[in-house]
Amino acid sequence: MLRLSIEEIIKKIAQEDAFHAVSDDYSFTLKIEAYVPYICGAVHDGHQFRKDLWENCLHTEYDRWYEEDPQTKAMVASHPIVIAGCDSRFEYDLNRSPEDAVFETAWGKKLWKAPLANSEKEKSLLKHANFYRVVHALTAKIESKFGAAIVYDMHSYNWKRWDREVPTWNLGTSNVDNVRFFHYIESWRQSLSEIELPQAILSTAAINDTFKGNGYFLKFITKNFENTLVLATEIAKVYCDEYKQIIYPEVVNAVEVQLRTKIKDHAAKFIAEFGRQ
Repeated sequence: MLRLSIEEIIKKIAQEDAFHAVSDDYSFTLKIEAYVPYICGAVHDGHQFRKDLWENCLHTEYDRWYEEDPQTKAMVASHPIVIAGCDSRFEYDLNRSPEDAVFETAWGKKLWKAPLANSEKEKSLLKHANFYRVVHALTAKIESKFGAAIVYDMHSYNWKRWDREVPTWNLGTSNVDNVRFFHYIESWRQSLSEIELPQAILSTAAINDTFKGNGYFLKFITKNFENTLVLATEIAKVYCDEYKQIIYPEVVNAVEVQLRTKIKDHAAKFIAEFGRQ
């Protein structure tokens, strides 16, 4: 893995270089093994939290982990193009707009003992802005090369906090073109419902059940690229114990192994219809 500046990363994308890098501020990673018509993203995978913020933060390390999406990068790690956040969403949230990316409160609880200094906010927002410079360059390259692109936007959610039955998988589609892309939204939902999980975990899949797909990552790409479909894909945290902070590696592995073929096959069908003929 290389450590590269934002400018170096963008230059490599422009040249269609294959590389695996971490940004020079260690805020995100990008792996490109080959230029294929699909991208896997895990913007909430990160858990890093700047030491400058530790003493001022009212949330515990567990509080932060609970609201992050651990292992979502691991679930798509084998794919040719993977971009993932390294920093905790409690420093800045890559799935929110710049105006809302730095929290004052988080999930109903005040986040900081004292208001953050503007200088601290600026450090975080610069990382947010740089991430989206790379996302724009990457998506532009893929869409221009293939005529279309598809992005698998991986997330997880805390299913035990719901007081009703919720799906193992949820697709949020309220901000994509559901008429144009209906077949590929539905076929992705169906494919996810067929994933077999250990521990007798039932795999169900629904659309806009627990979350609607209102994240900034999806909105940013959808606004800027008309031939790119972003599938906001949420897995319930059946792959861990939400309360004890224990990961179940056999469940994570089962998801990763099956997504190896499911994502590739789904993307191939999508690009056959919407890509450059």
